[in-house]
Amino acid sequence: MSDLTRFSVNQMTVKQLTLPELVAACRDMGVPAVGLWRAPVQEYGVEAAAKLVRDAGLAVTTLCRGGFLTAIDADERAAALADNRRAVDEAATLGTDTLVLVSGGLPPGSKDLHGARERIADALTELAPYAEDHGVRLAIEPLHPMFASDRCVVSTLTQALDLAERFPAHQVGVTVDTYHVWWDDTAPEAIARAGAQHRIHTFQLADWITPLPEGVLNGRGQIGDGAIDMRAWQRHVEAAGYSGSIEVELFNEELWARDGRELLAETARRWAENVEV
Repeated sequence: MSDLTRFSVNQMTVKQLTLPELVAACRDMGVPAVGLWRAPVQEYGVEAAAKLVRDAGLAVTTLCRGGFLTAIDADERAAALADNRRAVDEAATLGTDTLVLVSGGLPPGSKDLHGARERIADALTELAPYAEDHGVRLAIEPLHPMFASDRCVVSTLTQALDLAERFPAHQVGVTVDTYHVWWDDTAPEAIARAGAQHRIHTFQLADWITPLPEGVLNGRGQIGDGAIDMRAWQRHVEAAGYSGSIEVELFNEELWARDGRELLAETARRWAENVEV
């Protein structure tokens, strides 16, 4: 198989595999790293998951997700902060230094994007030092603007950096995900800005295919099947100084209906075909 040294598979890409099945498949195929999601890890047990992955020799590149920090109600806000502190604890237990943040959409009845983004900054003021104390970096992920109302009011890398720059780079940086930024002709400049400040904490791949499915959330295409030039985006992040793992994160019902090990093998092949190693 091709050189997979920098390949990481996000758990959601092959979510039809249980965590033990995923770990075994990665071990068998020479996949060196995984990105994990909180719900299946919690179901398996965080300590048990950490031991399982560690004993298999796998690195954990990221934990998804923290965030959803835009609530106005005081009780909801306190609950979100508590959940994010738990996410930091879980990341530290799993041995990853990167917690990906999906910041949250507009609260019910609100149309105030600026206010929502400021509440994210307020929350980070509390969370960033806590994360640093646990050896974890927070990586703000901008999501495509179609998710701004319900999932993430941070839609561009520039917006993510405007938030991150209020904090030290070792506390808060950004996630560069091709699926969410490929359309934005200001993104390469933002990547260079992020790299100059050492704020690119993770780099993720997914392709853009159309038509999008109903609900759009699970419309990420297998890399190589869509409109995104993966090598071009890899060159952008590497010119900015990024040299870490390149993680594939797919949400796709058709892919999830397939055999998980077969899909993992295909994803590794597609990664090798679409990145420069």
